[in-house]
Amino acid sequence: MKKSVFFGAMTVAGLAAGAAAAGTLDDVKARGKLNCGVTTGLTGFAAPDANGEWAGFDVSVCRAVAAAVLGDASAVEFVPTTGKTRFTALASGEIDMLARNTTWTFSRDVDLKFTFVGVNYYDGQGFMVPKELGVSSAKELDGATVCIQTGTTTELNLADFFRANNISYEPVPIETNAEAQQQYLAGACDVYTTDASGLAATRATFEDPTAHVVLPEIVSKEPLGPLVRHGDDEWGDVVRWSLNAMIAAEELGVSSANVADMSASAGNNPEINRLLGTEGNLGEMLGLSADWAKNIIASVGNYGEVFEANIGESTPIGLARGLNAQWTDGGLLYTPPFR
Repeated sequence: MKKSVFFGAMTVAGLAAGAAAAGTLDDVKARGKLNCGVTTGLTGFAAPDANGEWAGFDVSVCRAVAAAVLGDASAVEFVPTTGKTRFTALASGEIDMLARNTTWTFSRDVDLKFTFVGVNYYDGQGFMVPKELGVSSAKELDGATVCIQTGTTTELNLADFFRANNISYEPVPIETNAEAQQQYLAGACDVYTTDASGLAATRATFEDPTAHVVLPEIVSKEPLGPLVRHGDDEWGDVVRWSLNAMIAAEELGVSSANVADMSASAGNNPEINRLLGTEGNLGEMLGLSADWAKNIIASVGNYGEVFEANIGESTPIGLARGLNAQWTDGGLLYTPPFR
């Protein structure tokens, strides 16, 4: 088994090294669209509507990169991936980047040869149960059946938590959130565990969300963010600074509503001018047009706009900013200077 895991990791790493040999930025420009890996469907984060139009918090990161590179946030081919298929899709070059509620870990960075360009959501693993189960703590789940997505950090964290608390469980392996939801509602498992944001998104789609509770324990750190292949630093910079532009725009008070006016004439804040391309040559450094960040903000919005529209407290998912607030508001969001 250890050999299989080792060679599997080596295969993914080898694919990544080969795919990264070509310049992804040039490929995307020549192709005229971005191939972006997303989840198979998670309300608020990445899901197609009735017309097949993808929307969500992670989808917005894909659209931001397309806006920066191609000047068109709609120039994206969304490629649904599961916990098992996502890394092979990225390593092989099938997708240019992955924006799929994926946790930044040591082994994924170092062993699988991927570059996490930042964190777009600070999360942690939680547990959801039917209210009628009468459970108020995850430590009361001894002997429970647990729906768990395979090929994820969630699977490993679950084993660690139950072992540390000297309790047992029976795993019910599933591959997609849709399958997990179906199995959970059908009573095939007592518990569904995944990132707390994913639990909130899933519960929001239930006929009666109040019949289900998310237990208080958060049992892990799950820094979620977009990733690219090792070895293509130019492309990594483009994706990294596209995310940073959304975060910085919120901090600097630049939004989709005012970006046109703010970029029409240089203001008194040099960093805003550099961000919007009215001063300096940051776009040229990235191999992009001067208005690359302006295009992101105008067509996708700043980080706060994207958060509130897709998963914020005014949506059915109802997530508070928490750790995902700007550093000036007590959160962890903090971007390096645009200079």
